[in-house]
Amino acid sequence: MPNQLQFETSPYLLQHAENPVNWYPWGEEAFQRAREEDKPVFLSIGYSTCHWCHVMAHESFEDTEIASLLNQYFISIKVDKEERPDIDSIYMSVCQAFTGSGGWPTSIFMTAEQEPFLAGTYFPKKSRGRMIGLRELLLAVHEKWEQDRAALLYQAQEVISQLERQEAIKSRADIELLDSAAAIYEQTYDGKNGGFGRAPKFPSPHNLLFLMTLYEREDNKSCLEMAEHTLMQMYRGGIFDHIGFGFCRYSTDAQFLAPHFEKMLYDNALLILAYSKAYAITKKEVYRRIAEKTADFILREMASPEGGFYSAQDADSDGEEGKYYLFDPEEIIRLLGSKDGEAFNRHFDITSQGNFEGKSIPNLLHSSPENHSCGRVLEQVYQYRKQRLPLHLDDKILTSWNSLMIAALCRLYLVSKNSSYLKAAKQADGFIQKNLCRGNMLFVSFRAGRQGAKGFLDDYAFYLFSQLALYRATLEQGYLERAEKICQEIFTRFQDQEKGGFYLYGTENEPLILRPKETYDGAVPSGNSMMAWNLVHLSQIVPNRNYEYEAERQLNFLAGDAAQYPTGYAMFLLALLDFKEPPPKMTIVLADRGNIEEYPLMFPENMVIRLVGKPSEEFPLKDNQTTFYLCQNHSCLPPVNHFDENAI
Repeated sequence: MPNQLQFETSPYLLQHAENPVNWYPWGEEAFQRAREEDKPVFLSIGYSTCHWCHVMAHESFEDTEIASLLNQYFISIKVDKEERPDIDSIYMSVCQAFTGSGGWPTSIFMTAEQEPFLAGTYFPKKSRGRMIGLRELLLAVHEKWEQDRAALLYQAQEVISQLERQEAIKSRADIELLDSAAAIYEQTYDGKNGGFGRAPKFPSPHNLLFLMTLYEREDNKSCLEMAEHTLMQMYRGGIFDHIGFGFCRYSTDAQFLAPHFEKMLYDNALLILAYSKAYAITKKEVYRRIAEKTADFILREMASPEGGFYSAQDADSDGEEGKYYLFDPEEIIRLLGSKDGEAFNRHFDITSQGNFEGKSIPNLLHSSPENHSCGRVLEQVYQYRKQRLPLHLDDKILTSWNSLMIAALCRLYLVSKNSSYLKAAKQADGFIQKNLCRGNMLFVSFRAGRQGAKGFLDDYAFYLFSQLALYRATLEQGYLERAEKICQEIFTRFQDQEKGGFYLYGTENEPLILRPKETYDGAVPSGNSMMAWNLVHLSQIVPNRNYEYEAERQLNFLAGDAAQYPTGYAMFLLALLDFKEPPPKMTIVLADRGNIEEYPLMFPENMVIRLVGKPSEEFPLKDNQTTFYLCQNHSCLPPVNHFDENAI
């Protein structure tokens, strides 16, 4: 019999709707039942393309013995972390407090009042090595709940008190932080393989965006070298899908060869931003091609017919991680013939001994990425691969991740001048406005005709980021006006007026046991870092002193935490760099409306542009013609009627 998840729209929750575990979605019904039956709550948090979530589900949640224990002694709740980042944030902090680390699936034992007393991540069904099995753990927790509940409740209070005491470290945003961060990147940089630190290696494109921008402003050549080498190694390795394009989640090894095979919308959006930036700075065609390949993958495989973008593709197929992506040389030769097949295998390192569990992940670590000789047969291999195994698609549409992709497509449009990317960005924005907005209020997700929870800080901050990107790509005033309205909504719903920063969940969201402010830039920038960037850029576009005040206040709020670990705050560092060393700014005063579509493409992508519809005392027309006012390096040039790129 299906459990209580059968009425949900989340693909992750629906994956568990047929489990013998009597799962509930997060909500008062589950907690009320826990109170009435005097049972603890078992909370399991994950997402639909999570490999270890699948493993734990197959081993334990589909097992009748484990299900019987959970149903007898616990009330079990499933949460999709992508739809409820507030719950995920709080209980991930709890997991880290208990164990020193975190991850998914997240497993929490707590009271009906949502107070956690034990936490972990993946548990095997039965104990092995030093890992306690879920069966033994459930029995032990039940026994403790019955015989020594006071100890569990004391533990819960201790953890909550510890987390409540965590406050942002007060400081001032100092430009020295930029040099400190650059020095740490150099210390942790892998000069051979690219990337930073040891395996596993995550793309973290915002780190690369910061390094490239620091080079751009301060001519720090080592920053550009680190970023370029990393970008090329990521592309050459197996973390990039050379057959169907797009990037996988992260590399399990140091050389970016063997990925964790799931593909996430947000990674690919941020990587498009990074490769577009690399092309804008270096003018090396390879970076533009990589950005375009990545965008083409998204538009081909991750776009809904209505214009929104789906969330993720699974790592597993036929129950095996990566099976969809692996080849042996014989099947390629059977498909392409001896001559083309052997050339293809040679180019993409597909060998009889293999490089991953006896098979081969296509890669270019031993080939030139500039060699396009296999391009004509690539479509044939792509179509063959597409037919042999199905990949699960998480088809919910998230406001925050769609907003990142909108911004990425806008940036790619500016550097490629290919209007199809701008068209796709506008369509996705239209999808959000139609399905994920009510006035200026945003929702987290949309699937099967239903909206998810009311939006969190990331939804609003990333959506504001997308509106600024659309304004820069089009100079259409409506996007800027929308950005300002959303910014005001963020102040109203999320800002901590007294201590600074923004809460993860707003005044209209469900209250939880804690109200966190996330500052650390993980796989995606935090909402607080993104707000620092947004406020800095709004202050540079809109002549409003309040934005400048709020930008500086937000930078100071983040500075203390960032000083402890600068490389974990790359988006904040970008905002700080743009605040202290502003990019060039062009104010365009129109003599007539004319064709404004040409202006966004006339100027470098890093330039802040403000379009003024009417001349004023501050910005008069020169000779009654459209006039350009350029300011850079804290000084302004005389107004001109014709812009000269060499002036920058």
